[in-house]
Amino acid sequence: MIEKLKDLVARAKESAQDWLGNGLALKIAAVVVPVYLVIVMIFGVYWSFTPDMPNTQYLQKDTKVGVIGSATTSALIDVTETLLDKPGGFISNDISPPGIFMDDMPAWEYGVLIQVRDLSRAMRENFSRSQSQSQEDGDLAKAEPRFSFSNNSWAVPASESEYRQGIKFLKAYRSRLADVDQPQAQFYARADNLRYWLAGVESRLGSLSQRLSASVGRPRLNTDLANDANARQSTPASTELQIKTPWLEIDNVFYESRGTAWALICFLKAVEVDFADVLANKNASVSLRQIIRELEGTQQAMFSPMVLNGSGFGFLANHSLVMASYISRANGAITDLRDLLSQG
Repeated sequence: MIEKLKDLVARAKESAQDWLGNGLALKIAAVVVPVYLVIVMIFGVYWSFTPDMPNTQYLQKDTKVGVIGSATTSALIDVTETLLDKPGGFISNDISPPGIFMDDMPAWEYGVLIQVRDLSRAMRENFSRSQSQSQEDGDLAKAEPRFSFSNNSWAVPASESEYRQGIKFLKAYRSRLADVDQPQAQFYARADNLRYWLAGVESRLGSLSQRLSASVGRPRLNTDLANDANARQSTPASTELQIKTPWLEIDNVFYESRGTAWALICFLKAVEVDFADVLANKNASVSLRQIIRELEGTQQAMFSPMVLNGSGFGFLANHSLVMASYISRANGAITDLRDLLSQG
């Protein structure tokens, strides 16, 4: 009987200890979890801020760069480094909070990355080559595919490591540009080279403008064949199209456009330095500055906590249509600039 009582007492003590232990764990969890969530939210908000433009000497007005191509190459390097080293780092491939829950900043990063890829390709294929049958630069040939690597790989290899390798090759190319003993490293600031890159920029901006305008979802006539009676397409399509960007995706398109414009502002300012003589000869300097002015309008502070998607002239604002307005005007200005550059 006494042994049974002792056993019951021992079990009661163990149960009490377990209850107290669980109660303490719950109390700790009740404090730690909310604190953790608040910290994650604070970092999420901080990481969502768009970084400032790279503050470098080659982007300042009235600055002369000794070596042609240094400004454009430096702009490409600085934009990519800012993409990787901004608060929170490169977020697109994050697998932990708060990065995994963020979608606006990864969309912004994607817009920047697309412009980095396009410019690095133009430098490899055109800017560094005198003609179509000339040999491509070795460093640029290694840098360009690094920037084309997937933006959501978090390991083996991580996206950041590939992009930093690309930066390393760009820096090697920039050093060789200034070395008189290595004349094979060149940057040809010609009107036809600039037109080639601007054609890609024009196409990117045109697509973004359409996707932003599609937030309203108005029907449009099918102009895919450009009214050419002899033109053909793979499969038949309706004469009237209804295109609408889904409501849950419109904020991603908005921030992708901001990232695209952010990178282009920096690149165009560098191009203004390297191609100064070409632009002056074509009377195109003012046209380039106007493109930059339009793109700078896309970087204005947005005081709304979310991207609003009102219906055109409706009660609520439509931030996508405002962004589309700036993008469309910049796109039209690029078309005019390419026409100027094509003139003899």
